[in-house]
Amino acid sequence: MGELRCPSCGSAYSADERFCPDCKLPLVYDDSEGVIAAVSERHERARKIKPQLTEGRLVRVAGARNQAEAEFIQGLLLEEGVPSLLRRTAGFDVPDFLAAGPRDVLVPESAFDTAREVLLEGELISDSDVPAARPVSPGRLLVGLLAALVVGAVVVWVLSRIVG
Repeated sequence: MGELRCPSCGSAYSADERFCPDCKLPLVYDDSEGVIAAVSERHERARKIKPQLTEGRLVRVAGARNQAEAEFIQGLLLEEGVPSLLRRTAGFDVPDFLAAGPRDVLVPESAFDTAREVLLEGELISDSDVPAARPVSPGRLLVGLLAALVVGAVVVWVLSRIVG
């Protein structure tokens, strides 16, 4: 077999090396002509993702007005090694205009702080932007509704005593 090369920088290494010391990527065998096989766009994007930023559930880090703006944000995050996912914002399902409507940009929990710093630096969000609200547990929702019902009943009772 031929010598080993780094798929990123193209540096040659002996057969006893496994990773490029500069790029930290696994070395690949060079073909007979010294040309490294072309890497697909999808594979190239996956190489940029930092593994330590892939842990946890997905959380909303930003919102975009449309698909193009959301993809721009996604590209900025990817350049910093942050994986992201785009989702159509709830309540804006417009099948006739697939690229129209707001989008949520989601990142894994472990990447939230890094993504927030990148977006703050790019002035795409401000310090006052609040991340997506956490879902309310059914028990807390029930207690809140019952409390509102009791307060409403007391107000009605007090008004009926004053008027009557």
